[in-house]
Amino acid sequence: MRHSPHEDPRLAGRTLEPLAGGWSGETFLAVPAAAGGEPLVARYFAAAHHAPQAAGIQAALLRQVRGLLPVPEVHGAYDGDGPVPGLLLTELLPGERGDLVLGRLVTAARYDDLRTLGRALGGVAGTLAGVRMPEVGLFADATLRIEPFRLRLPGWVDDHARGLAAAGWSAAETAALRAVAERVGPALEGAPPCLVHSDLNPKNLLVDPVALRVTGVLDWEYAHAGHPATDLGNLLRFDREPAYVEGVLEGWCAAVGRATGSRPDPAAATDLARAADLVALVELAARPVTTPVVRRAREHLRAIARTEDVHAVP
Repeated sequence: MRHSPHEDPRLAGRTLEPLAGGWSGETFLAVPAAAGGEPLVARYFAAAHHAPQAAGIQAALLRQVRGLLPVPEVHGAYDGDGPVPGLLLTELLPGERGDLVLGRLVTAARYDDLRTLGRALGGVAGTLAGVRMPEVGLFADATLRIEPFRLRLPGWVDDHARGLAAAGWSAAETAALRAVAERVGPALEGAPPCLVHSDLNPKNLLVDPVALRVTGVLDWEYAHAGHPATDLGNLLRFDREPAYVEGVLEGWCAAVGRATGSRPDPAAATDLARAADLVALVELAARPVTTPVVRRAREHLRAIARTEDVHAVP
């Protein structure tokens, strides 16, 4: 980090402790020195991929969805300025990371609870799918002005072909993947854009481990205006336990039905979700570094290319 958080004047009177679950290494618990003060979550935006306005954009998004979803209250947002990274201060929400809760339920084969948790998580994705946006694109600043972009799935594969080759993909594998994209891509076109979290997986959700309800939706750095099935695809990407999948689809379809007046068919929603998730899988698989998530994305994408089936698993 270019600017040490331990010397940050924006956090006067607070000490920082690394926050468990902050995978980026940019998230801390800001503990007040004075007794009785409220601890806050301090999220820095120091990595090169963050825009200088990242803190302001996330603050605006949190304010927009507050009341629709359980998100933390914003206590301060500071955009980046030269060597000083952006900083977002929010309240600390209760709950346990959703991936930990989900893992325990799968291990214990608690199928009814898996359906309950799935419905709660799917409801979050479905609620976001009902938040309409004027066009597809990225948020440019704290006014949530959209910089439009057009993405077609076959062209997206072409754009990442070099990265896939560097990761060991053969030309035949990439061609097979492009053929899949040509086949399923048209189904993604023409949908009304909505607010997409774009990293909506259980590790970015806080859950009450007893009631199995969502207590927090975190980490909005990849949020944009996009396809309504994108977040559903993320929730179903790696977690394939049937009871969980059934619950996610039930929660998503119910929430979309409430927002639009027309409840989607679960099978059709699954097809769209798998197709929409190809965008993220391709980007992950083509990254120049190999992390556990990138490795899993490559395995799934190879299975899809090999079988020409978006539902394939390794």
